[in-house]
Amino acid sequence: MKLRLAMQSTLLILFTSGCVTVGEEPKVSAAPVDAADTRIELGLAYMKREQYSRAKQDFEKALEFAPKYYRAHLSMAYYFEAVGEFKHASDAYRTALKVAPNSGEVYHHYGTFLCKRSEYEQAEALLVAATQQPNYYQIAESYENAGLCALKAGQPNTAKAYFIKSLEHSPLRPNSTIQLAALEVKDGEYQQARMRLMKFHQRYGYQTPSLSILSELELKEGNTSMAEKYQRLLTDQ
Repeated sequence: MKLRLAMQSTLLILFTSGCVTVGEEPKVSAAPVDAADTRIELGLAYMKREQYSRAKQDFEKALEFAPKYYRAHLSMAYYFEAVGEFKHASDAYRTALKVAPNSGEVYHHYGTFLCKRSEYEQAEALLVAATQQPNYYQIAESYENAGLCALKAGQPNTAKAYFIKSLEHSPLRPNSTIQLAALEVKDGEYQQARMRLMKFHQRYGYQTPSLSILSELELKEGNTSMAEKYQRLLTDQ
């Protein structure tokens, strides 16, 4: 099953409010941070259109307005990662952490970046640290990414614990639910996985990953007719 680390969409949600459009010259606010946010929003709009040079100009302008604003540094890190300049991206994340050592957003995005770079131990530490920061509310997402990172590192038991933590903070979170159910099936915890996926279907309907897991589960339990049922449902997806 494909592992997904949620970063780009989250970063866009954090910064964009839809008040600036590509091609529009932003109005500069008297407040440096407000001016930086305006440039960040415009830069992210360019990023979505893959106009990376234009995006970089706006992110650099944001840093000129507010050189100690952590979101400006996060935006630069996002740009550098998108264009494959990973050393510069890492430097930008470290700077963001330096100027905002209590920001859960910074810990989360830096940890997610490091996991993509296969630096699992440090990534896990940062993602867990994100959940401990004041005024940070994306706790379920950070635990989920820690779980996905642990899976990539070949640590299924650790991953399982993180997915459980994720669901404690956000019950029926789709990706954590699917990943945890798959691990439960591998561990022979068939009833727990079955109940989890039944609740998942009540909320989200039949989905390809959940049906695949249930088909595997029923085959392992010798319930051939149920396994065939889920296989038929899979073909209708």
